Amino acid sequence: MSPLGEVVLVATIAGCTTGIGALPLLLTDRISHRVYDGSLGLAAGIMVGAAVFALILPGLELGSPLEVVAGILAGGGFLLAVNAIVPHLHLLFRGEQVEGTSAMRDPAGELPSNEAQSDDDPVRDGDGDDLRRAALVGGAVTIHNVPEGLAVGIAFASGETALGVAIATAIAVQNVPDGFAMAVPAVRAGVSAPRTLLYTTISGGVPEPIAAAIGFSLVAVVSGLFPVAAGFAAGAMIAVVFRELIPSSHGHGYADTATAAFVIGFSVMLVVDTVLAV
Repeated sequence: MSPLGEVVLVATIAGCTTGIGALPLLLTDRISHRVYDGSLGLAAGIMVGAAVFALILPGLELGSPLEVVAGILAGGGFLLAVNAIVPHLHLLFRGEQVEGTSAMRDPAGELPSNEAQSDDDPVRDGDGDDLRRAALVGGAVTIHNVPEGLAVGIAFASGETALGVAIATAIAVQNVPDGFAMAVPAVRAGVSAPRTLLYTTISGGVPEPIAAAIGFSLVAVVSGLFPVAAGFAAGAMIAVVFRELIPSSHGHGYADTATAAFVIGFSVMLVVDTVLAV
């Protein structure tokens, strides 16, 4: 198998672990806010740890601080710009939130409400917007998973196989609570557990290998691009954490749980990087 093929395979495996997070929903849909917020905090901690240990530090070893910082700023700015421009729908624990300039108006030209649905509200369906809603959810999934795929591809392209394995492992571990966080609101919205398992698996198994292939190809072709590319992936991942994961894990009374889980996730990534990137 070619190096690119190996990267795509590894990224696909790492991406598909999002489906593992949906497995508990096959048994029960009674998930507490504490567990949900904790899973978001854990995913956030692993992502920040991966950005620091598997991207920023290796980037500093192979390039200058200026290159890495430029990449971080570009990656963060890119994520925020895409988040503002690309229409997407966040499935929250209670209700939904539409973002992106083109998505802020429904076909009638009215602004949709971003207010959360209560547990007693009926599921909104049969309105003929299923395809549009699915596309918006797909936009959110893509925005979230592309930086992770880029990170895997860029890490392997550096020539340090252990580094690539370390960050792919971290992404795989992080994708489990991330998949859980995506599956919970889907089930609560009326999606069947088997379909939720399928959609959650695809949410990581499709965009991540595509992004990994792009990241690997760019760094492999352009000599000396790794420090900037690593910073770019790290900046985008950190932006995802602070733009999406942390806000979603707070405001329900379990901020301490989410924070503790964040610290645990960061520590997990430190262990993974120490054990594998040797």
